[in-house]
Amino acid sequence: MTVKKTYKEINERIKKGEAVVVSAEEIIPIVEKKGIEKATEEVDVVTTGTFGPMCSSGAIINFGHSDPPIRMQKVWLNDVEAYAGLAAVDVYLGATQLSESKGMAYGGAHVIEDLISGKKIKLKAISQGTDCYPRREIETYITKESINQAILFNPRNSYQNYNVAVNTSHRKIYTYMGILLPEMGNANYSTSGQLSPLLNDPKFMTIGIGTRIFLGGAQGYIVWEGTQFYPQLLKTEGGKRIYKGGTLAVIGNLKEMSPDFIRAAFFKGYGVSLLIGIGVPIPILNSEIMKYVAVKDEDIYTEIVDYSFPRLKKPSLGWVNYKQLREGMINIRGKDIPTSPLSSYAKAREIALKLKAEILKGNFLLQEPIQKLPKKGEFKPLLEIR
Repeated sequence: MTVKKTYKEINERIKKGEAVVVSAEEIIPIVEKKGIEKATEEVDVVTTGTFGPMCSSGAIINFGHSDPPIRMQKVWLNDVEAYAGLAAVDVYLGATQLSESKGMAYGGAHVIEDLISGKKIKLKAISQGTDCYPRREIETYITKESINQAILFNPRNSYQNYNVAVNTSHRKIYTYMGILLPEMGNANYSTSGQLSPLLNDPKFMTIGIGTRIFLGGAQGYIVWEGTQFYPQLLKTEGGKRIYKGGTLAVIGNLKEMSPDFIRAAFFKGYGVSLLIGIGVPIPILNSEIMKYVAVKDEDIYTEIVDYSFPRLKKPSLGWVNYKQLREGMINIRGKDIPTSPLSSYAKAREIALKLKAEILKGNFLLQEPIQKLPKKGEFKPLLEIR
């Protein structure tokens, strides 16, 4: 008998304390023991998690008006410039924007973490002045309690299946995938494999616009497809099915978030990024969804890419699965190469289990998407028009 459930039915079970919720790790032995159909019948929700660098992130902040008021045209927070072209006292602070005095050692991500942590942030703003906004400059301090809104709004998070980075050149290189040693001295990766949200729902059957998620320690939402959204299903030798290219745009209340799940990161020779924790609950509406959430690391493959090639399209050196990556060593062209994750599997597990606990307590209901994400996307290079 084919099992089918609805969001309403599952939410009713959550409210009554009757829902069966497990993490994407925990579902694997359940399916192995009971099979897809029986597991679908018994389990209502599977929780996922990821924690890693997500550069395309930032915060919208409203400071409130000073007296006399100022229309801020240039704004700095702890000497990191924020974009002030929104309104008089609204700014967007990008996570990767660098400090004008500290360079690569401090940036927008650090300001965001400091703000969440309750620290005072130095605000400096200048303006040309107008009749209704006569003030021309201001220098003061803000905290998360003193400002009106602090909204985390990230245009591209939770990349579905990022590649593995190696360096075949004879010199060390510094990248957003970390330091890559010469002659393939290491291999870095940044996806949580069988716990990763978009690898547990690769066809976006339940993840869409309006989906309620765990974001940085608070509840947030998926608001759109992420930038560079380009979902692909690739097939390689041996019939391997490889999903990659999906991304999410997400939003949430920064004031409710925790530095346990949002941390600034510094990559030597590259700059600043923001480590973000995201967890997505996947309702088990039918057996097809169960089939996907039962995926194992050894069945998820990603591409090995040579980052020493200074062009947009980099050479591929083959494919590897996440079981091999997490074991700490892979073999490329006959050479054993140590692997290192930029994302934290332990944190991803913590997020999935924390989300599970919140659902079981009735504090987190599932939200059916108001609109599906597109089946296809475009990932075009910049067209340099002359």
